[in-house]
Amino acid sequence: MRLRADFAKREVVVPSDYEWVPSPVAGVERMMLDRIGDEVARATSLVRYAPNSVFPAHQHAGGEEILVLEGEFGDEHGLYPAGTYIRNPIGSSHTPRVGSQGALIFVKLHQFSAEDSGNVLSIPVAPAGLRGSSKD
Repeated sequence: MRLRADFAKREVVVPSDYEWVPSPVAGVERMMLDRIGDEVARATSLVRYAPNSVFPAHQHAGGEEILVLEGEFGDEHGLYPAGTYIRNPIGSSHTPRVGSQGALIFVKLHQFSAEDSGNVLSIPVAPAGLRGSSKD
C-alpha cells in the first residue's frame, strides 16, 4: 500500500476527509495519514482505542513515536495522559492498553535511522499545553 507517499508533494488531510479503518484488533481503529507498506509499514496515523481495549504485544523494528492526543494511553511501562510524547527505539516492544476513557494517539512508525537508539518519555505539566501559549 502507498498512501500519500510522495514526500516531495504537500498533502493536507482535514477531519471531514478522515477514513477510520479497523486494525487487526477489535476496538482499535486507524486513520492513515501516510503509509508505505502493508500491515508492517512506514506509517503516520491517528489511532483510536475504544475504552478498555488492548493491542497484542509487538516489536518496533523501525522505532515508534507516539503523541497522546486524548484520553490515557498505557503499556507495561506506564500510563500516559494527553500531551505525553513517547519515543520507542528500534527493536523495542510493548503491549498497549487503555482504560475506561479510551485514547486517541498520533503515531509514526519505521521512520528512525539505525543510530536512533534511545527511549524518550516526556510527560506534560498540563494537557492544556497542547493549545499553545498566550505569552509572547
